[in-house]
Amino acid sequence: MSEQQIPAESEEEHTPKKGSILRETAIILVSALVLSWLLKTFLVQAFYIPSGSMEDTLQENDRILVSKMVPDVFDIHHGDIVVFKDPGGWLGYNVYEEDTGPQAALRKGLTFIGILPQDAGSHLVKRVIGMPGDTVKCCDADGKLTVNGVAIDETAYLKEGEAPSHMDFEVEVPENALWLMGDNRSGSADSRANLGGPGGGFVPIDNVVGTAFVKVWPWERAGWLKNPGDVFEDVPKDQ
Repeated sequence: MSEQQIPAESEEEHTPKKGSILRETAIILVSALVLSWLLKTFLVQAFYIPSGSMEDTLQENDRILVSKMVPDVFDIHHGDIVVFKDPGGWLGYNVYEEDTGPQAALRKGLTFIGILPQDAGSHLVKRVIGMPGDTVKCCDADGKLTVNGVAIDETAYLKEGEAPSHMDFEVEVPENALWLMGDNRSGSADSRANLGGPGGGFVPIDNVVGTAFVKVWPWERAGWLKNPGDVFEDVPKDQ
């Protein structure tokens, strides 16, 4: 019985065609871009910090990642750092001038799909101090901020040397809203600075984009942004 000889493949069959390589590369690139866009839209979005209002926790030009699972899937808590859309009048002006040209168009496109971090634009970043129903007051006889009558030791996140507030206030947070303050209290135009505005300084929960959970740049300061849960642990939840 003679052995069946397997036909030898030609060298041409082994060599991928240029069109095939380009097609596969395009498929991989498009898939990566779609995945990036899906992550940005539903799970995680990158932002960079344009000011020093959250020093020393966050510094100008820091890059952070924000979980967009909050508040739709997971709850917001006292002490969370949140990115939110301007409820109206907080910024008062465009932080960044609109520029034009090919580079601007490319940057906007890469930001849209999630490859580049979102700039401040119409967004801000602050810390959650008051939840719906809370009474937030500053300052008590010892110079501390209180939430529902409980004095809060904010040294875990306040910028060194900062007082809890340089103005006195007492507010009751309405339903579905938050009272937000920066860690650099003397350099933050937060809920206190907007008491006379249309929303009374309160930010609708629907305006929250998500919670910041990690600082990714610069490398030497990269790390998790943990909620200082023990700071608010004695605050009664039901008013």
